[in-house]
Formats: sequence, structure tokens, C-alpha cells
Amino acid sequence: MQPVEEASRRTAGLAAKPDLVCLSHLRWDFVYQRPQHLMSRFARDRRVFFLEEPIFGEGPARLDVGERPGGVRVAVPHLPHGLSPEEVEAAQGDLLQGLLADQGVADYVLWYYTPMALGFAADLAPAAVVYDCMDELSLFRGAPPALIERERRLLAVADLVFTGGQSLYEAKRERHPAVHAFPSSIDAEHFGRARRPTPEPADQAAIPRPRLGYFGVIDERIDLELLAAAAGARPDWQWVMLGPVVKIDPESLPRRSNLHYLGMKAYDDLPSYLAGWDAALMPFAANESTRFISPTKTPEYLAGGRPVVSTPIRDVVRPYGDLELVEIAADPESFVAAAERAMARHGEGGAEREEWLRRVDEFIARGSWSRTFRQMSDLIDDAVSRRRSQADETL
Repeated sequence: MQPVEEASRRTAGLAAKPDLVCLSHLRWDFVYQRPQHLMSRFARDRRVFFLEEPIFGEGPARLDVGERPGGVRVAVPHLPHGLSPEEVEAAQGDLLQGLLADQGVADYVLWYYTPMALGFAADLAPAAVVYDCMDELSLFRGAPPALIERERRLLAVADLVFTGGQSLYEAKRERHPAVHAFPSSIDAEHFGRARRPTPEPADQAAIPRPRLGYFGVIDERIDLELLAAAAGARPDWQWVMLGPVVKIDPESLPRRSNLHYLGMKAYDDLPSYLAGWDAALMPFAANESTRFISPTKTPEYLAGGRPVVSTPIRDVVRPYGDLELVEIAADPESFVAAAERAMARHGEGGAEREEWLRRVDEFIARGSWSRTFRQMSDLIDDAVSRRRSQADETL
């Protein structure tokens, strides 16, 4: 929609909410996760602009803007090679200012996924500032040294802080007066398709059973030694790994005849793969990068009706492990034993499985991405109103 058309809608009172400008370290067309779930919902009642990190290449600086299904406008900066860090931030700031001007964005909420964006967005004048802290990025491999200081500054200017899990909430709640925990939610209808008969994806159909599967990013958070040892201990089981390999050398992945790396899959296709697994896996390593993670895939696996085995990630142990919805195991031997136990307990049609599914459904009914969006939206509306009231008082 062109700025003139958008202005007409606003004049008619059809779009009273401020636009939303999201600054992200994640790419929209990468793994479909928290930002995509939330921004797609926000786009139903306001314009949403999703600004990615730059891509470096030849030619002058430019910003490619394209609308995705659901209405989110994704803006990708392209910058020339050879710029200094200061020049990169200055160029990003210029491109962002140009985007706001070209699209007629004057009343907007600024939503940060990465504190590093403060380097080029600090001088903007949004209606409110949101920091959605979905990970402790400073603990990830290759994190910029300036990230901790940037986060301190962001916390000082943010109206609201959302966290992607309970552990992150506990780590941030003393650092800001308005921190709200929004753990991983679930599109239960989407992943519930895995409970019904569905055609096998071609690249999985020929893999024998039993199959134990994982979907998600394969990076430094995956315990490759545990995966190799578990696959070696049960060569009769097939271990299926879906997802892109990032930040680690693909050559470091363990290779066995019963280990299958099928690559990245579309979000729409994940239930079809999940339906063909006898158990779902979360073989996360115990390291700094997993200290505060709250895996979105936990409720997704459960909604698909698959028994789940996870290493003892804090936000998985509590609540999923404590409620006996997920098997927890820390080392290869116990991981294999937990998987064997899970598959035995959850045979199709068994009374134990039916009782487990009842408890799963009861739990996941408490949270959905739509419910999370509505709660966040209400908090943002309140924050915008407070800012406007404060501004009126100073006039």
C-alpha cells in the first residue's frame, strides 16, 4: 500500500494504531519463529516494517523493501564492502530515516530484537520503545563486544521489556520497571496436523523406523557429542535433523549411517515431518549460549503429539519436565534410555498416551501466539498512552 492510500485509511479512522518498526538481528525468510509469529499478527491492525541487518556487496547503499504474506514489509539494507563499523551504522541510520520518510511513517512504535540497533536508531522519536529479549545474545558465539553496553542503554530508554522465557525474565526483572515474561507460545492448530495421517515428505519416506527427529537451527547450542554417542548406541534408530547449519563448521557434524541431515524446511512443512517421528529431540548442549533459552519447539513438538526428550535446559525442566510432559536426560546413556522409555509409553492408542495427550492439551491451551500478541498489544497501547499523556503535561 502506498503512503497516500495509507494516509487516507488513517484519515478515515480505519488504522488508528501507530505503525511498528522492528529492528532485528534475524532474517525474516530464515527459520520461522517468535518474530514472525508476532509481527504477522501485529500487521493485522497496523503497518509493520521489519528491518534486517545489512547484506554487504557491490554498489551503493540501498534498501530493498518487499511485502511478505500477512502484510509485513521486510526491509533489507545492502551496503558496499569496506565500510568501517561507524560508517555501517551511519549508513543504516540514513536508510532507516529514508524508509520512514518514503513510507510516511510518523507515528510508530520502535521494537528492538537486538540492542546493537541502538547505534543507528537512538535519535528517533517513537511513540514507545519495546525491547523483546528473546535470547541472551551476549552469550552467543561471535557476539559483538559492545552488546552488553548497548543493552544497558536500551533498558534505560525502553518503555517495555518482554522476555522469551522465565529464566530471561528473572535475569532482567531487576534491571527495568516493566519487564514481562512471554515464554514460547504455540500455534497448536498448525502443529496439531502432525496428529493426523499425512503424506510422508519424499526425503523422509525412505528412512526406516523408529525415527527420532529435531527441527531448528543447528549451531553451537546443539550437543554434537551427545548426538553422535546416542546415535552410535542405537544404530537401529534413525536420527533425523532438520534445519540450517550456522556458526559452526558443517564438517564438525557427526556422520553415521543412521544420522540424517535433511536441511532447512519451510514452516508449513514441519508438521508433515513431525508426524513421521516416533520421538522428538532437543539435544541442547550445556553451555553459555543455552543458559537462558526457552525453545519454541517444545510446545510445537507436544502439539504434534510426539513424545519429547530434552537435555536439562532450565526453561524446559520448568515447567515441562516438572509436569512430566517431557523426558529430561543429561548424558548420552540416559538420553537413549529416556527416548526408549518415551516411545514405549506413547504407543498409538495406549491408555498412558491418551492421558499424556490430555495433559499436554490442557497445558498448551493456556498459551497461544494470538493470546501473547493480544497481551503485548495491550501493554504497548498503554505505554503509548502514557507517553502521550506525559507529553501533554509538559505543554
